Amino acid sequence: MTTVKATYAKQNFGTCIAEAVKHPVVIEKSGRPAVVIISYEEYQRLSELEEAMWLHRAQAAAAGGYLSAEDSDDFMRKRLTRVSEK
Repeated sequence: MTTVKATYAKQNFGTCIAEAVKHPVVIEKSGRPAVVIISYEEYQRLSELEEAMWLHRAQAAAAGGYLSAEDSDDFMRKRLTRVSEK
Protein backbone atom coordinates (compact mmCIF):
# COMPACT_ATOMS: atom_id res chain seq x y z
CA MET A 1 0.00 0.00 0.00
CA THR A 2 1.27 3.44 -0.94
CA THR A 3 0.51 6.62 0.99
CA VAL A 4 0.74 10.06 -0.63
CA LYS A 5 -0.19 13.59 0.30
CA ALA A 6 -3.25 15.18 -1.33
CA THR A 7 -1.08 17.76 -3.10
CA TYR A 8 1.03 15.01 -4.67
CA ALA A 9 -2.10 13.09 -5.72
CA LYS A 10 -3.54 16.21 -7.34
CA GLN A 11 -0.36 16.92 -9.27
CA ASN A 12 0.33 13.28 -10.14
CA PHE A 13 -3.13 11.76 -10.50
CA GLY A 14 -2.14 9.54 -13.44
CA THR A 15 0.72 8.07 -11.42
CA CYS A 16 -1.62 7.44 -8.48
CA ILE A 17 -4.07 5.65 -10.78
CA ALA A 18 -1.27 3.51 -12.20
CA GLU A 19 -0.20 2.59 -8.66
CA ALA A 20 -3.80 1.87 -7.60
CA VAL A 21 -4.06 -0.78 -10.33
CA LYS A 22 -1.30 -2.66 -8.47
CA HIS A 23 -2.25 -1.88 -4.85
CA PRO A 24 -4.37 0.58 -2.83
CA VAL A 25 -3.17 4.19 -2.62
CA VAL A 26 -3.99 6.10 0.56
CA ILE A 27 -4.27 9.86 0.12
CA GLU A 28 -3.59 11.96 3.19
CA LYS A 29 -4.97 15.40 3.82
CA SER A 30 -3.49 17.41 6.69
CA GLY A 31 -1.44 14.36 7.68
CA ARG A 32 -4.47 12.09 8.10
CA PRO A 33 -5.77 9.36 5.79
CA ALA A 34 -8.66 10.85 3.78
CA VAL A 35 -9.41 8.49 0.89
CA VAL A 36 -8.16 5.33 -0.75
CA ILE A 37 -7.88 4.75 -4.49
CA ILE A 38 -8.35 1.11 -5.48
CA SER A 39 -8.52 -0.64 -8.82
CA TYR A 40 -11.91 -1.36 -10.36
CA GLU A 41 -11.22 -5.08 -9.98
CA GLU A 42 -10.59 -4.62 -6.24
CA TYR A 43 -13.77 -2.56 -5.95
CA GLN A 44 -15.75 -5.35 -7.66
CA ARG A 45 -14.18 -7.95 -5.38
CA LEU A 46 -15.05 -5.97 -2.26
CA SER A 47 -18.59 -5.35 -3.53
CA GLU A 48 -19.07 -9.07 -4.12
CA LEU A 49 -17.77 -9.84 -0.62
CA GLU A 50 -20.18 -7.34 0.88
CA GLU A 51 -23.07 -8.79 -1.11
CA ALA A 52 -22.12 -12.31 0.04
CA MET A 53 -21.95 -11.11 3.66
CA TRP A 54 -25.46 -9.61 3.45
CA LEU A 55 -26.80 -12.76 1.81
CA HIS A 56 -25.26 -14.87 4.58
CA ARG A 57 -26.79 -12.60 7.25
CA ALA A 58 -30.19 -12.75 5.56
CA GLN A 59 -30.03 -16.54 5.35
CA ALA A 60 -28.98 -16.79 9.00
CA ALA A 61 -31.81 -14.47 10.02
CA ALA A 62 -34.32 -16.50 8.02
CA ALA A 63 -33.05 -19.74 9.57
CA GLY A 64 -33.06 -18.40 13.11
CA GLY A 65 -36.13 -16.25 12.94
CA TYR A 66 -36.30 -12.62 11.97
CA LEU A 67 -35.14 -9.70 14.06
CA SER A 68 -37.61 -8.03 16.36
CA ALA A 69 -38.78 -4.58 15.31
CA GLU A 70 -36.59 -3.07 18.04
CA ASP A 71 -33.49 -5.02 16.91
CA SER A 72 -34.19 -4.11 13.30
CA ASP A 73 -34.55 -0.41 14.14
CA ASP A 74 -31.33 -0.49 16.16
CA PHE A 75 -29.46 -2.20 13.33
CA MET A 76 -30.69 0.30 10.73
CA ARG A 77 -29.90 3.26 12.97
CA LYS A 78 -26.30 2.04 13.34
CA ARG A 79 -26.00 1.38 9.59
CA LEU A 80 -27.37 4.82 8.69
CA THR A 81 -25.05 6.47 11.21
CA ARG A 82 -22.04 4.79 9.58
CA VAL A 83 -23.19 5.88 6.12
CA SER A 84 -23.81 9.48 7.20
CA GLU A 85 -20.33 9.64 8.80
CA LYS A 86 -18.66 8.89 5.48
